[in-house]
Amino acid sequence: MRTIGSIVACGLAAAAAAWPITAGAAPATHTFTTGGGKFLKDGKPYQIISGEMHYVRIPREYWHDRLRKAKAMGINTITTYAFWNAHEPKPGVYDFSGQNDIVGFIRAAQEEGLDVILRPGPYVCAEWELGGYPAWLLKDRKLVLRSTDPQYTAAADRWIKRLGQEVQPLLLKNGGPIIAVQLENEYGAFGSDQAYLRGLEATYRRAGLADGVLFTSNQAGDLAKGSLPNLPSVVNFGSGGAANAVAKLEAYRPDGVRMVGEYWAGWFDKWGEDHHETDGQKEAEELGFMLKRGYSVSLYMLHGGTTFGWMNGADSHTGKDYHPDTNSYDYDAPIDEAGNPRYKYALLAKAIAAVTGTPAAPTPAPNVARTFPVSTIRRSASLWNNLPQPVRAAQPMTFEELGQNYGYVLYRVPLAAGQGGTLTLKGMHSYAQVYVDRQLVGTLDRRLDQETVTLPRTAKAATLDILVENTGRVNYSHAIRTEQAGLTGAVTLDGQPLKDWSMYRLPMDDLSQLAMTAAPCSGPCFYEADLTVDRPADTYLDARGLHKGQLWLGEHNLGRFWSIGPVHTLYVPAPWLRAGANRVTFFDLTGTPDERLSTVAAPVWGAITRQREAQ
Repeated sequence: MRTIGSIVACGLAAAAAAWPITAGAAPATHTFTTGGGKFLKDGKPYQIISGEMHYVRIPREYWHDRLRKAKAMGINTITTYAFWNAHEPKPGVYDFSGQNDIVGFIRAAQEEGLDVILRPGPYVCAEWELGGYPAWLLKDRKLVLRSTDPQYTAAADRWIKRLGQEVQPLLLKNGGPIIAVQLENEYGAFGSDQAYLRGLEATYRRAGLADGVLFTSNQAGDLAKGSLPNLPSVVNFGSGGAANAVAKLEAYRPDGVRMVGEYWAGWFDKWGEDHHETDGQKEAEELGFMLKRGYSVSLYMLHGGTTFGWMNGADSHTGKDYHPDTNSYDYDAPIDEAGNPRYKYALLAKAIAAVTGTPAAPTPAPNVARTFPVSTIRRSASLWNNLPQPVRAAQPMTFEELGQNYGYVLYRVPLAAGQGGTLTLKGMHSYAQVYVDRQLVGTLDRRLDQETVTLPRTAKAATLDILVENTGRVNYSHAIRTEQAGLTGAVTLDGQPLKDWSMYRLPMDDLSQLAMTAAPCSGPCFYEADLTVDRPADTYLDARGLHKGQLWLGEHNLGRFWSIGPVHTLYVPAPWLRAGANRVTFFDLTGTPDERLSTVAAPVWGAITRQREAQ
């Protein structure tokens, strides 16, 4: 998360369109530079008014819809990260298709008359799994993320070079809409190694990503640590902090460009905590203050969308204070999770219009969500009856050592007659259910810093099963370097190590082989139901009748559900539905045969807070 800056003459008509390419015409040559403390577009002062959107968090079928709503608000630029782990799920295996078609998203922005700021990372934060890093980097525990470690820099260099092949044609000099590129991401909150930043800058240059405006982006207290003297520096902060943050930027770079790379106009939610709503009126006032002062500004987020599947991150400063993020990335943004303008949208549009002199467009009408009937459970399958072939080893292996990025792993070890006592799982990441002979005896939750459970002593030999979920790797702080998932440390029973493990990999990336039956199922089970649609429309699946697990609509992994909230619904976009019966599959760790899903026309939140915690 967090992004860019510049002075511009007050009253500048800053919402000018980007440079779309006319079909059949050669791309016009344009320039975007800095000078005299300003951004210069074709040599003239230009004020960036940007909004952040992430292509992976918006159904592809809705990209143009969200971009048009941004343009109607007065936005002239879209900012997005590039998500390394979405594009390179295995070393050297790349995916730029479908939801991962970053080129398609950037071209869509250009078609809507919007410029683009690209943030390639390789670290992106963004409340995204491991801050965008591929989990396979953690297989070798000696590799040091976000450092000058040669193993790390070789992998990062390869990724940035490959990304460059995709996006170089979209740079401004090549007729594309990319006017600027951000180097790294809030590095000053992590470290101060100038050699690391200079090395990454050289990587960008080799990849052809530094031919235009290249800049760094940091929180106000970290500007000196996370900037390079030869690059523009911009400042990031949330609502309520404008006066203090811009003063710090101006003191740090008196003659530098003026830009707020991330203005946090909302906040993200974490499982088991409150839903965030922030003051839109205050945010509109601060946006007006910044724009009138000549600042370029990027709203984070303009539209948050949904972190589909397994890709939510987690907040932590020490690795112990673990706070996994929800799949809903609504963010209380001006455009909500389903793409509808909320009250903030009009307030911010008015603030923009007051500076640009371009009258605000009418607020777009919301998409109309509908409800649809959901059947009772049609079929189910016990996890115990659908285990793959195991991997065997003397000691437990992490997800990464098993070649698995996300999902669950079942760890199994034999117990001798009479064994029992205190089971200790050091470094359990990040949620575990513990069974003796398939009977649940305890649950461990990293959020609560739990590592021990008492096992009953059995009169005869028994089987110990530990089902571990990766609930999202930390995406912030030095904790990212030790975010291996699964059983990452010693496993002992009354102080004695347990040996001879069988490990069952459960990525849940192909449910087609599940042996579903009409028999009822309790415990860790998969369930199927039908959602019947007459005419597709956006809707929300209401999971308040479930416990904890994962849910799929057809082949689409919508994300997690967890009864602790604060979100109790999963967003279902209309383009992913078809008329007739739509299969819904869900895995519940503590399932029961009477579980029930329904649909609602609006998200369901738990407790609400108006306070955003400090970063």
